[in-house]
Amino acid sequence: MSLGTMTRLELRRLAVRPLAWTLAALTGAWLAWTFTLGLGQFLGAQVRLAALADAPGFTDLVAIPLLAELVKLSFLVVPLMTMASLAGERRAGTLALLWSAGMVPWRIVLGKYLAVLVWLALWLLLTLAMPLAVGAQGQADWGKLAAATLGTALTLATLAAIGLACSAATSVPAIAAAMALIISLALWTVDRGAQAAGVSGGFLEWLTLATHLQNLLRGLVVSSDLAWFALAISLALILATRRLAADRERS
Repeated sequence: MSLGTMTRLELRRLAVRPLAWTLAALTGAWLAWTFTLGLGQFLGAQVRLAALADAPGFTDLVAIPLLAELVKLSFLVVPLMTMASLAGERRAGTLALLWSAGMVPWRIVLGKYLAVLVWLALWLLLTLAMPLAVGAQGQADWGKLAAATLGTALTLATLAAIGLACSAATSVPAIAAAMALIISLALWTVDRGAQAAGVSGGFLEWLTLATHLQNLLRGLVVSSDLAWFALAISLALILATRRLAADRERS
């Protein structure tokens, strides 16, 4: 079984799961409402903003806050999407079928990861369609919007990798979702204690996901931020692969 076959199989499973469609509908409705409110406030403040020399525009007041709202939702949505990816296979005893079909651990992990990324990409595109429809009239800062979109996409990819690693660590999907949520929130707030103590910078600030996302949301694309996301994704997928490899050896 090839990597493409594994990815297509996982996409079919996601497509027939009511949870995926329910999450898409609920989050889509919430994001549409958030966009409508933000756009209304922006239009209502047009006269006041016009009097300011360096007033924030549509991208700063509507588009980027919408992407930030999507990131907030993803801390709950992504663990729910990934919780049964590997934990469900282990609980149902179907991992042995994948071994017998000649699947190696890295193909299973990467195939499932790519399938989740496809679903998350569609979710992101659906969200972007709203500001793009308005920004097409010439009100958007395309460079800043592109950087913010990149940051959002990398955050979704990182959370998906963490969720997959947690799903590989247990046979209970609910526990995998809880683990992924706790780890993701810890990674988001790991530097709060240092900030409360008046300490800024250092390793804890570099380790925090929010540090690297905020730069991209401000329109700053820095190679160190991109390297952090690549490192976090790679580490999570390696841990998931090693866990499956240990399962295969035991079986």
